[in-house]
Parts: sequence; C-alpha cells; structure tokens
Amino acid sequence: MSLAAAAETGSTATSPTAASLWRGGRGILLIALIVVAGAVVGVLLGGAGASRPLDPADTSLAGGKGLAQLLRAHGVEVRRVTSVAEAEAADSGESTLLLGDTSFLGEEEARRLGALSADRIVVGAQQYEDLLTPGVGTTETARTRSREPRCALPAAARAGGAFMGGATFTAPSGAVGCYPADGTPTLVSYTDRDRTVTVVGDGQFMSNLRLAEDGNAALAMNLAGARPRLIWLVAPETAAQAAGEQSFYDLIPDGVRWAVLQLGVVVLLLALWQGRRLGPVVAERLPVVVRAAETVEGRARLYRARRARDRAAVALRAGFADRVTPRLGLPSAAGPEAKVDAIAERTGQAGFHVGAALYGPPPADEAGLVALAAYLDMLERQVKES
Repeated sequence: MSLAAAAETGSTATSPTAASLWRGGRGILLIALIVVAGAVVGVLLGGAGASRPLDPADTSLAGGKGLAQLLRAHGVEVRRVTSVAEAEAADSGESTLLLGDTSFLGEEEARRLGALSADRIVVGAQQYEDLLTPGVGTTETARTRSREPRCALPAAARAGGAFMGGATFTAPSGAVGCYPADGTPTLVSYTDRDRTVTVVGDGQFMSNLRLAEDGNAALAMNLAGARPRLIWLVAPETAAQAAGEQSFYDLIPDGVRWAVLQLGVVVLLLALWQGRRLGPVVAERLPVVVRAAETVEGRARLYRARRARDRAAVALRAGFADRVTPRLGLPSAAGPEAKVDAIAERTGQAGFHVGAALYGPPPADEAGLVALAAYLDMLERQVKES
C-alpha cells in the first residue's frame, strides 16, 4: 500500500466523537446520578435512632453494650436498673454501682444511693457531689483525649493510656488521682467507709466507640469488673420509648431502607443495560480440584526446601492468634502483652513460656519448629476447654 493510500484510508478511521462518547457513557452517568440522588434523599429523610449514652443495652456508638458483653464474658453479672429501688434490691455487698446520668434523681434518691454498701463509679460532675462522692470537688473542664495514668492505682497502671478528660477534680486526703490534665486528676479513687469510690471526668472510654482504643477496655474492665456483680443505673425510658413493642421492620433505620432501595434500582438498571450484551451462561468444569490438605502440605514442603522456618513460625503464630483471640474476649487490636496475660490466665501456663512461643525468635531447627507447633496446639486446646 502506498503512502497516499494509507493516508486516504486513515482519514476514514476517525477518533471517537462527542456523540459516540455520550452514547457509550450515558448509562454509567445515569446510574451514578441515581445513586447520588438516592444518597442525598436518604441523608435528608433518614433520622438517626435515639442514643442512650452508657446504657448497657444500647448498641449505638455512645452506648455501653460492648463493655457489658465483655464483663459478662469474664464472669461479671451485669444488672441494668432504672430506679433507686432496683439498685437497692440488687446490692448484695459484693457489688459495684455504676452511675452515669443522674439528672433524673432527687436529693432523697441520691442520699439512698450514697448509703448503699456497694463500691461506686461515678461518671462526670454530679449535682449531689456531697452525697455520691463525698470529699471530691469539681474544679474545671478538660479536653477529652488520650492520657497516661501517671499514678499508682493498679486498675489504671495496668491499663495504661486511656481516653480521659471531661472534668478535673480535687481529691480528699488519701485518694489517688490519675490521668492528670494540667496537673489536676480526671480520675480520683479513694476509700469511704469500706467502699471504693471512683470518679471519672468523662465516660467515653467505656462507650462502644472508644472501647477498643488505647487501654480503654482494660481500664473499664478493671474498674467495673472489680466485683462479681455490676449494678448499672441508667435513666428510665420516657413514655414514648417504653410504649408498645416495636416490630423488626420498625427497628431498621430509615437510612438503611433507602440504601436497600438504591441498590435494588442499581441492580435492575445494570441488568437491563448489560443483559442484552451478555450471552448465555456456560458451565465449565474445572480441570482439577485440589484438596485443602494437599495445598497445606505443598506449602509446608516449600518452606522446608527453602529452610524458611521463620516464615513457617510466623504462619503458625498468626493462625493461632486469629483463632484464640476471639475466645479470650479480646479485641482484634489487643497488644501482645494483653494476649499473653489472657492466655496465661486461661491455661495456667507461665507467661514467660507463652510469650516466648508467640513472640520469641524463630526456631533454630526443624525440631524446634515441630515443638512450637505442638505447644501452640496444646495452648489452643486448653483455651477451648477452659
């Protein structure tokens, strides 16, 4: 072909025009506009459900159901009460009373709570400080953020940093102050008539949102789980909240319904758009089926051939941690020290040996690798059986 012919032929193969681009992309653009419009409508019309901060039955970000579940998993009986009479009936002498929102209490009710023999955890500044937290005074507000304990209180020292702040307090004689803000504690713990009284400036570290951060879960467990029973006092529900039983459909937030509707429309449009372009479904048999056991054996042979004992040990330890951590009631982000302590406590094994097995150096030879696998298998069986 001559150059002239090539040039003449090339002139007929034009670049994509605006019209062709519009025809090819208008379907995608239409779907994107529908999704955006549905999302905007969902945000405007969908209302967030009522949240009850630090309620052991509330699963919202501000609720406390996560802490309640952790406490129950560790053998602590959590009693949710909504009145002083219920709190008095639940007090067994080996109890801890957790007070969050006390704005619904009168002076006489606060006096009755102050007379209970249970240990007491009070969240935030209260209007009846002389009755609920005698000797403690509120000084000023402090920004809630991650703070270090900087005290000798065992519950705080073991937990480490926590999301604390809200209010700062003056402590009575003999009290321990922790998590200071500008030198003034945001947590105060002291003994009053054979009861331990703990006051915290902000209870967000016990909420579902913050529980997995820093040492929040450990601090909340150490404080609220010190006794076999936790009496958790929350404000009573209003008449509108308590009226009637709600169906499962009523419990679904409006935003979820709009999202499901959007997804249904998108799937329908995609089916109409692409269905005419796709041919019939063709079933194709796989050339070979490889059993999972053969895959594991093959990988093990590769590790052995390359003397990759370090990688094999890492795989064994990672698999063990993934299987055991949920059984211990620990969050996935729990640190090495928390995992080692929990496993040692559950199995009765020495913490030094458990730590060496999980985070020690890789085995020096194949016998060491086999011994490591056997030890991890023994630990896993003991955790499952405990």
